[in-house]
Amino acid sequence: MSDHKHEHGDACGCGHDHEHDHEHEEFVLTLTDEHGKEVEMVLVETFDVGENLYALLLERNNPGADGIILRMEEENEEMVLYNIEDEDEWNAVEAAYNELVAAYE
Repeated sequence: MSDHKHEHGDACGCGHDHEHDHEHEEFVLTLTDEHGKEVEMVLVETFDVGENLYALLLERNNPGADGIILRMEEENEEMVLYNIEDEDEWNAVEAAYNELVAAYE
């Protein structure tokens, strides 16, 4: 994990009307892609769908690339990420994600 600071000005578009400093913790995970290559991913957002928690991850060194959404489950006091393989589950997650995006816009 790493910390970084940034300052917002009056016209930054962040939705705040004042200047301020704040710190963000960046959660970086290393995943292995389908070709066996390790890829650093940044946890951008988590959201609930029903009783499950999902994580939106973006490639750390390529934020313009498509993100991935994985289901998060707690096992032995650790968070574990799982692919979404059920089509009905994916449809529900995709709809919730689209609502989340619309709320940010």
